[in-house]
Amino acid sequence: MGYSKEIYNSAMEQLNRQRMEEEQAAQVRRARFFTQCPRGEEIEHQLATTALQAAKAVLKKGGDTVTELQKLRESNQALQKELNDLLTAQGLPLDYLKPHYRCEKCHDEGFCDGIMCDCLKKLLRTEACRRLNATTPLALSTFESFDLRYYPDTVEDGARTSPRKHMEQVFYYCKNYAENFSLQSPSLLFFGGTGLSKTHLSLAIANVVLQKGYGVVYDSVHNLMTALERERFSRDSYSEDTNQVLSSCDLLILDDLGTEFRTQFVTASIYNLVNTRIMAHRPTIISTNLTTEEMEDYYTRRFVSRVNSNYTRLPFYGRDIRQIKAAERHKR
Repeated sequence: MGYSKEIYNSAMEQLNRQRMEEEQAAQVRRARFFTQCPRGEEIEHQLATTALQAAKAVLKKGGDTVTELQKLRESNQALQKELNDLLTAQGLPLDYLKPHYRCEKCHDEGFCDGIMCDCLKKLLRTEACRRLNATTPLALSTFESFDLRYYPDTVEDGARTSPRKHMEQVFYYCKNYAENFSLQSPSLLFFGGTGLSKTHLSLAIANVVLQKGYGVVYDSVHNLMTALERERFSRDSYSEDTNQVLSSCDLLILDDLGTEFRTQFVTASIYNLVNTRIMAHRPTIISTNLTTEEMEDYYTRRFVSRVNSNYTRLPFYGRDIRQIKAAERHKR
């Protein structure tokens, strides 16, 4: 399934703008160089002439075409060397007169020999991710704003360590995960009660990974399933890219699994999405308040088995931080 016309046009407009900017910048550099070194412009005209003569030699009947082409080639090489020497004498790089396209494969055209270039594919993913993340408060949660003091520092009965010590380990694991993220990174399952900063650390990871240039989609399962339903049943022009983006983005973060309105379509969509990304070896982060038993009831044992065997499980312990902060505000 492809991207919507709106997203495709937006990506192509960006490529066209990049290409025009580079070509205009090259024209400015050329004019400046030729003003300082008129011989350079003469050489360019001569190079164009030898190219035309070579084309005529190929089409001309009779005569020694091979010898003529060899002479033209030698003349072209001599002219190119002279031009390079002029650039070097001015302290300029040899590609100074050419447009510096961001993509050397397609020259910012978006296609190579009729095949979509990787640069356009990346732009399409980036634009689609940006639109899906438009309403997500990514900037509100960072590793720097994570506060361990809200977790109890006492060891409860039967526990091997305190919630604070455990969450300190979770925090550093997530920070290291984000800083060293790659397409080979493992998928993660954050699970535990409400208000334990599963969303906070998910957003913190998203921020760092986005800054590294990867395509990240973050949203609640409820919102994403609503978009998928629009795509499936109404063909809404905005949401028709949802399934494509969720399946192919570099990192997908599914927040609050279990809070969505469950239907047969939604349950099947969640399983298919998670399974598709597992099969494609694309990292995913799922956060949920559900226990293993509840997940089996909601999504089947098969789904839980797929997640447990392919995800690194990170339990979150402690007290509801939202309630603690609310109590602090009430005391002020």
